[in-house]
Amino acid sequence: MQNNQVILVTGASSGIGRLSAQSLATAGHTVYASMRGVTTKNAARARELRDWSFARGLDLRVVELDVLSQPSADAAVATVVAEQGRLDGLVHNAGHLVVGPAEAFSPEEMMAAYDTNVLGAQRVNRAALPVLRAQQKGLLLWVGSTTTRGGFPPFLGPYAAAKAAMDSLAVTMSWELARFGIETGIVVPGAFTNGTGHFANAGGPADSETAAAYDRYVGLMDQIGARLSALMPPEADPQAVADEVTRIVGLPHGERPFRSVVDFLDDGAAAVTDVAERVRVDFAQRIGIADLLRPVVA
Repeated sequence: MQNNQVILVTGASSGIGRLSAQSLATAGHTVYASMRGVTTKNAARARELRDWSFARGLDLRVVELDVLSQPSADAAVATVVAEQGRLDGLVHNAGHLVVGPAEAFSPEEMMAAYDTNVLGAQRVNRAALPVLRAQQKGLLLWVGSTTTRGGFPPFLGPYAAAKAAMDSLAVTMSWELARFGIETGIVVPGAFTNGTGHFANAGGPADSETAAAYDRYVGLMDQIGARLSALMPPEADPQAVADEVTRIVGLPHGERPFRSVVDFLDDGAAAVTDVAERVRVDFAQRIGIADLLRPVVA
């Protein structure tokens, strides 16, 4: 395992982000758990993480980072580099779920979902990549979703579209960063019916009239939720995603998997990924860019 890496985790106030930050710190890394409102709306959560770290003698620090603000992203990365002299990796976890009939979402609401789930990561990239490129080494670890390649129910349209866009951006940037020694990994969680506030904190469309027009679907999401819960094995815990994030971060540079699916439901994403990865590798070889499948290792 690579010891004492400096890792910045976005969206670490709760759920998979918080679990990943704690797991990485427990593994011996210096972790910056980022979130917005560390002195306001998330002050209690920030304090809990600091107390948790202090009680265990770990190096987990909380830093303000609102992915909707470029100055906030710039300041967070600057804080990490000022305190540590380097940044070894980013865990792009920040995101927000919205649920409802796709028609009911205004273009502006859809753009807001895209802003959080895609452009937020890009703001952090623009703050951090100059540091990683100068170092000629680093890791971008994206937390995706099986909605991108697996089966998923209706009423997740804007979220699923945003996650697909984020996934595409991650793949594109993997080629563009490899010759700088920057490695890309995509951790792909499946659905979890317990252990996160993903659905509890989900947003919805403001256009209640259009949403109400879909009354013939009333109860469908409850029905799907009940079925998902019934299919979910008892060991299905989002901690498994945090464990996989920690495992990947700890692997030697250049030997990390490009994509790793953590799916207890088996919605098909793993099977599609196997095929897609073969196609990706074959295409790279055919057009003469196979060297970009792995980062340059000094």
